[in-house]
Amino acid sequence: MYFFVWRDLKVRYKQTMIGVAWAIFQPFITMVVFSVFFGGLAKMPSDGVPYPIFVYVGLLFWQFFSSALADTSNALLSNQAIITKVYFPRLILPISSVATKFIDFLIASIILVGLMFYYGYMPHISGLWILPLLLLITFMASIGMGLVLASINVKYRDVRYVLPFFIQIMLFLTPVIYPASIAGKYSKILALNPMMGVIQNARASLLGTAPINWFLILISFVATFIIMILGVYVFKKTERYFADIV
Repeated sequence: MYFFVWRDLKVRYKQTMIGVAWAIFQPFITMVVFSVFFGGLAKMPSDGVPYPIFVYVGLLFWQFFSSALADTSNALLSNQAIITKVYFPRLILPISSVATKFIDFLIASIILVGLMFYYGYMPHISGLWILPLLLLITFMASIGMGLVLASINVKYRDVRYVLPFFIQIMLFLTPVIYPASIAGKYSKILALNPMMGVIQNARASLLGTAPINWFLILISFVATFIIMILGVYVFKKTERYFADIV
């Protein structure tokens, strides 16, 4: 008996270590690739800060959003064995999926701290107070959109194949690899994307690339709040059918 318990603990420990390593190296490797191709070869502007740290701040919030969105949309299908046997509030599944990605965000932030020390950037204390609000907006955006996609995914299983393409399109519509200023007259249209306000103001608070745009934060907050309310409504509307068609 003790042998099986010990073996199970070893397996869980290895899985945890692999998860921690993946949470750190995924955004780091992506940052290196983007820095080489977009920062080095394409000479993408970065608001006067080194491109690696510029793009990593964007990737940090983008990876949180995109991975949480992907996991939330598949949360019901991934746990169909539990859904069909035991009744419990189904809303717990997508929320827990986002919560685990928040842990990955904190782990990946270690690299950001190292980059800031390396490039000599020290954020103002006043700017750090805005980060919880930006994380809240990211959380609401991933939950809201994820709930809608999860509800659709239960009935139409092909959504899981379309989602990666959708996330990739959103990456290029979000100022992750480029500054928001490069959009020019289209920046007002891109402002409807909640993650634009999050990433732009994260860079402003951490790197001092620009003053904090409170109006843009308000737009992002209102947009994500509406998306989250819509997501909860759609999810609750279709929740009673989950156990029958999952």
